Amino acid sequence: MVEELQVPIHLKMTLTIKEAAAYSNIGINKIESMLRSPNCPFVLYVGSKKLVKRREFEQYISHKLMI
Repeated sequence: MVEELQVPIHLKMTLTIKEAAAYSNIGINKIESMLRSPNCPFVLYVGSKKLVKRREFEQYISHKLMI
């Protein structure tokens, strides 16, 4: 039996939208709308799936006063 490796969120390079919401305490709908905005600095497309680049996401929200 192969054991699935669980990587802590703070060590992952990319996050799912649900993980990003849990990590940042920002709602899923808000993160989805942020990912749809033109030139979003923290979106990564894997086919049609959208992932959140964790470091860029952290930098983006650390420089914002309001989202």
